[in-house]
Amino acid sequence: MRKKLLALVLFFFSLHINSQVVINEVDADNPGSDTKEFIELKSDTPNFSLDGYVIVFYNEGTIASYLAIDLDGYSTDANGIIHFGNSGVTPSPSLILSANFFQNGPDVAALYLANATDFPSGTSPTTLNLIDALAYSNSNSTTASNLMTALNITVSTPDIENSTSISKSIQRKNDGTYEVKTPTPGMPNDGSGIVFNYITVSTSQTTFSEGDSFNFIFTTSQPVQNETLIINFTLNNGNFNMSDFSGGLTVSIPVGQSSGQTGIILLDDGLDEGDEEMKFVFQPLPADYLANNDNIIYRVLDANFATDPWGTPLNPTYNVVTPTIPPGYYNSLEGLSGDALKQELQNIIANPAVVRLHSYADIWEILRSSDRNPLNNNQVWCMYVEAPMAKLDQQNTSSIVGKWNREHIFCQSRGGFEVAQGDTADGINIWSSTGPTTTVDGVSDAHHIRAENGQENSSRNNKNYGEVNSATVYAGPTGNQGSWKGDVARALFYMAVRFDGLNVVNGDPSEYLPSTTIASGNIGDLATLLNWHITDPSDDFEMNRNNYIYTWQMNRNPFIDHPSLVDYIFGANYGQPWSAALSNQIPIENKVAVYPNPATEYIIISGLEGASKVEVYTISGQLVLENEFNNDIRINLDLKSGMYLVKVSNGVQSTTKKIIVK
Repeated sequence: MRKKLLALVLFFFSLHINSQVVINEVDADNPGSDTKEFIELKSDTPNFSLDGYVIVFYNEGTIASYLAIDLDGYSTDANGIIHFGNSGVTPSPSLILSANFFQNGPDVAALYLANATDFPSGTSPTTLNLIDALAYSNSNSTTASNLMTALNITVSTPDIENSTSISKSIQRKNDGTYEVKTPTPGMPNDGSGIVFNYITVSTSQTTFSEGDSFNFIFTTSQPVQNETLIINFTLNNGNFNMSDFSGGLTVSIPVGQSSGQTGIILLDDGLDEGDEEMKFVFQPLPADYLANNDNIIYRVLDANFATDPWGTPLNPTYNVVTPTIPPGYYNSLEGLSGDALKQELQNIIANPAVVRLHSYADIWEILRSSDRNPLNNNQVWCMYVEAPMAKLDQQNTSSIVGKWNREHIFCQSRGGFEVAQGDTADGINIWSSTGPTTTVDGVSDAHHIRAENGQENSSRNNKNYGEVNSATVYAGPTGNQGSWKGDVARALFYMAVRFDGLNVVNGDPSEYLPSTTIASGNIGDLATLLNWHITDPSDDFEMNRNNYIYTWQMNRNPFIDHPSLVDYIFGANYGQPWSAALSNQIPIENKVAVYPNPATEYIIISGLEGASKVEVYTISGQLVLENEFNNDIRINLDLKSGMYLVKVSNGVQSTTKKIIVK
């Protein structure tokens, strides 16, 4: 009898312990971008240790876990509250989690007596040691029904947000039910409890340059009482350390006051170490004080960045970068035509005894050099948006906002490319051989992968390229000058030769719609791409990419080295014998001059000998003027103000110049 009584006591004691902490509030979806997500716990008693607890997030789509947060070492505060979330949440969370760590739902957040190691990504839902669970969604019409069944949950709470709505969260009421209202992170949902004195830190800006000086200003929500408040903080983050700045890391706020400040000077060490980020972190604060914001990242731009002697794609230069073509690399093409020319070109650029395949993760390192901004080597040039982004803003989370990532010019879904399981960056000295038949290897061929703004990459999707207004055709952002179009064309021509089963086709037939789930191996529109190849000729930026990628892959894009090959394999000269001599003539762009620029009533074209032709196009590719001439010519203009492309042809060569008409 005594043993049974003891067992019963232990059972009820266990229930009491396990019921001391619950999920108190969840904000999984914010208006616009998800930058203020958080999850909050509440304990029955204050300062409750969370050792032995874990929060597990389940995905309804996979009916499995996608994230687990081990709570060892954390405790609730004097109100029995603790929250974890994004750096934008105020007051500052006890643990800063990456943006978009919370899926919008329908999903489930659960609290267990267990460890994070018990719930690796992909773990099936279980009720073993389950303490509390909350099912939520972002719609009135959907629930996490499969997870709810598995976890014995009977209620799902919707939190519906859109870009214009007022932010809301799901909050537990004192009776155990839930309501949706304005978020209350870090405090009891009913407005009760201790009111803490919150400390807010602020600066004049979030981005600085080496050599700048500024103040950190500290403000308390209530005047300091009893004794002077001493605040300590750190700024170290990665390579950014005490050698990068001077100034005090301590500030005092006297009794009766509510603000104080300290100055920081960012040191210019004369070295190009790349842009860095310093991280403001409060050191432990006195009792009754909490950080209203914390773990704040500030960008520090290196004042000693390097530049390159060539231009950006938007302001291109030509023939500054010398091609690093190995002697004899293209010799076997001489005199070939048609299919034989294409096959021999593939034999060169897809030779498995020479060509190297690197991991997809290595592409990050390649792009940081191949796509660097010539005006600042601490940035990459984003192709479609025609603007630089800091290398530091490389996408490393699910969020694409304000980040750059890897854009496949020949879309993955069309080419059937796949990232190898366990793909990791292992550097230039580790590779495998790759031939023309393994199309899947196109996933990590750097000749068709470019740095791109994440949101524009998403807009690009897997559409064809073209000049028509269609949901299945991509022509770049509005107002774009098209400095990337020739690059895209030459990358696609490369892929259509490099890999068997990949083709550049005419038109936009229905089987190439973005909704297709089968890799067709086709992309279009060929006629558009041939025009883009001409109107946006290869420049020094593209040639430098070609040279650098060669050091990794040991193959080159021949349509950058010899642009005339495009017409002999895909265009009007198909079937005619090709000769390197055609490409070794003095480039027309080195001879022809188009001026004045900007122009008003006329332009003059000079520098050529013999019969030539000029065509003037709008920036969208519409032909508005053409003329044949010998030697020099003055052409009267009757055009609207704007940017135009002037294509000048002389024999087998042509070049395109951009002009402004005022």
